[in-house]
Amino acid sequence: QVQLAESGGGLVQAGGSLRLSCAASGRTFSRYAMGWFRRAPGKEREFVAAISRNGGSTYSGDSVEGRFTITRDNVKNTAYLQMNSLKPEDTAVYYCAMSSVVGTPTTQGAYSYWGQGTQVTVSS
Repeated sequence: QVQLAESGGGLVQAGGSLRLSCAASGRTFSRYAMGWFRRAPGKEREFVAAISRNGGSTYSGDSVEGRFTITRDNVKNTAYLQMNSLKPEDTAVYYCAMSSVVGTPTTQGAYSYWGQGTQVTVSS
């Protein structure tokens, strides 16, 4: 059974940084692309960033490009999202997800497994 556990969320002031972690178990981690999505209050869940199986390719959404960085450690079975220069509009529940699709999938339907989410709140 696949389990994805996010951690690292919290309250931060605008301009600050947070690093989210996603620990995976139950599958061979290196065989799956990993993605981060978020759902802001009153909005639909949106793509944030994705990383390929070996970490060689990454892709980020326009709203976070240049501020957020996705990485992974296939020894620790963990994916990360480093978030810098945070803005109040980054406030959301952040979810990690696992996909068997090759490359850096950006659509929610490409992901088979999801974590429970971690809250990130950015104050102005």
